[in-house]
Amino acid sequence: MEPLRIGNASGFYGDRLSAVREMLEGGPLDVLTGDYLAELTMLILGRARLKNPMYGYASTFARQMEDCLGLAHERGVKIVTNAGGLNPAGLAAVLRDMADRFGIAVRIAHVEGDDLMGTPGRWPEALTANAYLGAWGIKECLDAGADVVVTGRVTDASLVVGPAAAHFGWGREDWDALAGATVAGHILECGAQATGGNFSFFTEIPDPLRPGFPIAEIASDGSSVITKHEGTGGAVTVETVTAQLLYEIAGPRYPGPDVTTRFDTVRLAQDGPDRVRVHGAAGEPPPPATKVCLNHLGGHRNQMTFVLTGLDVEEKAALARAQLEAAMTPRPRTVRWTLARTDHRDAGSEEEASAFLRCVVMDPDPKVVGRAFSGAAVELALASYPGFHATSPPTEASPYGVYTAAYIPNEEVTHVAVLPGGERVEIPPPARTADLAGDAPPPLPDPLPEPLPEGPVRRAALGLVAGARSGDKGGDANVGLWARTEDGWRWLAHALTVERFRELVPEARGLTVTRHALPRLRALNFVVSGLLGEGVAASTRFDPQAKALGEWLRSRELDIPEALL
Repeated sequence: MEPLRIGNASGFYGDRLSAVREMLEGGPLDVLTGDYLAELTMLILGRARLKNPMYGYASTFARQMEDCLGLAHERGVKIVTNAGGLNPAGLAAVLRDMADRFGIAVRIAHVEGDDLMGTPGRWPEALTANAYLGAWGIKECLDAGADVVVTGRVTDASLVVGPAAAHFGWGREDWDALAGATVAGHILECGAQATGGNFSFFTEIPDPLRPGFPIAEIASDGSSVITKHEGTGGAVTVETVTAQLLYEIAGPRYPGPDVTTRFDTVRLAQDGPDRVRVHGAAGEPPPPATKVCLNHLGGHRNQMTFVLTGLDVEEKAALARAQLEAAMTPRPRTVRWTLARTDHRDAGSEEEASAFLRCVVMDPDPKVVGRAFSGAAVELALASYPGFHATSPPTEASPYGVYTAAYIPNEEVTHVAVLPGGERVEIPPPARTADLAGDAPPPLPDPLPEPLPEGPVRRAALGLVAGARSGDKGGDANVGLWARTEDGWRWLAHALTVERFRELVPEARGLTVTRHALPRLRALNFVVSGLLGEGVAASTRFDPQAKALGEWLRSRELDIPEALL
């Protein structure tokens, strides 16, 4: 049976607007997916829905379909997207009106049931509450002849698993095939991150200005080849795919509503220029509980960044901090200070001679962190350190949200496929599950390679021998690192312990750090619990989604065997 070619044209709400047309015109495809949702996006859509109940979906997708719905139909490409957000039925209605207006004979279906707002006795103060649905509602819609399937909150990988299951006729206990498609979906879900975007060794990527979007050629056994349209920018290599595999994961077991995927079984091999074969994925039954993404309004926040130029930076920072602390009446519930020493000695420009002192304040009362805070900061302008100025003028307080995860039994989630003709089909929960903490099979041993023999070492940056990709999962951060060579893996696996990680990332010293080894990828994954506080929307950290945490780690120096350098 011929492979199913699934491309992706969106990795987040705000991705390249032209990508849908580029993917449709760039070469053959069977299915085009678009991932528009993240934990932060659900909060953004929730606030939009407060203003107008008709909103709550990704409006950019509707704009893309205005341009490309007819083109997709002409080329026989099915569209599967989670752009429905909090209102998949509303987006499906918009698309039907659009098709009627343009005279395009497309069959549109949607999937609902993820929205748990209003569930009696649960989360009364939540702004959004959405279960992570799986692939089977998507499959039901495609089996009924849908050309476009709109979902709300499904797992990102399910956008790929659903079409693959429909095409190949997989059953719900074809664990290995489902796991393989889940891996392919995880690789595709962040768009150009699989084709050289945000890649540690970006200087090695040919034509990095506009990376193409990825394609998975999925086989009937769930294995795949990751590629991209010929002539597009970027590159598809074992390392670019490894980087994306390590993005926002935890342990070797990757639980989802369709299958628990064993990332420690995945193998990669270069299969030609811009082609990486992904195979070997093993699957296990999914867990008995469904993850729920909760967002609620946490309060209001504001911030000021003071510029400290020239000499006596530490003393200037101390004065500004003492003055503003004394002037903030009442004091906000949360006050966070950070001093970034970006200044250079005997600098050739004023900017290079400057450091930045940032104050972030948070409080339930917008007045406390609004004009009261801004006014206190402004009043220091002529009475503080020499050279006083800020990077931006004061602003009003802005609301922030708090993300938390909850879990409910699978049976309590109503998963419904609304077919092109309007028929509603309820999708039953999985008949067989396995609790990762209980009845799941024992984990694979953590086989580490033989360490390198003793030899001379040199102090150097970790990034000379390892790549990294980092990101956020709620309030936790993950950093995945891979070695570029087998000898590099023999060193990295033994050198980068949890203790050494804490030394290199001082912010993690008081936090729980868990290390997971993925030997078949020559990779380690570190999960830092609580580094991001209450999640991206509430985080006061300089890099609230930990996107650059891996690159900071790569810049840290330690003793590396000279043989690797």
